[in-house]
Amino acid sequence: MEKFKDNVCLRGVFKMKVYKGEGKKRKLLENFEEENLIVNQARDVMARLIAGEITNQSIKFISFGTNGNVPVSDDEIITNPFTKEIGVIFTLPTGRAIFEWKLTTAEANGLAIMEFGLLTSDKMLFARRTRIEPIHKDSDISLEGQWTIIF
Repeated sequence: MEKFKDNVCLRGVFKMKVYKGEGKKRKLLENFEEENLIVNQARDVMARLIAGEITNQSIKFISFGTNGNVPVSDDEIITNPFTKEIGVIFTLPTGRAIFEWKLTTAEANGLAIMEFGLLTSDKMLFARRTRIEPIHKDSDISLEGQWTIIF
């Protein structure tokens, strides 16, 4: 009897740029790229989607929060979240879904951002990424990035 090995790995890559200022005075402060955790809830959603048990549960939001604890697969929430719709979403034929997002100078001011989350349309956490040092979001700070989920 032939044995099959399941080598499908769900993973994500989080990219972010942090800027200070606007227009011609805009300066890049940080350029960050690293893998992120796909939480258990994401696997449950995907199984229920392909089984036809649920519909309309695609990733729709990005959330910025204040908890810098290392992500674990049982994570379910973003702490003190500022949540907004993702700007642009597209897929590539290599089994990749790409979510482009921006946090403008007018959004989430006063938040000490230490965590990021991708959320489904009903705001269930799908993926989470944290950082050690907070980004002290002020009216002259903006962020933009790309979150890729790879199947």
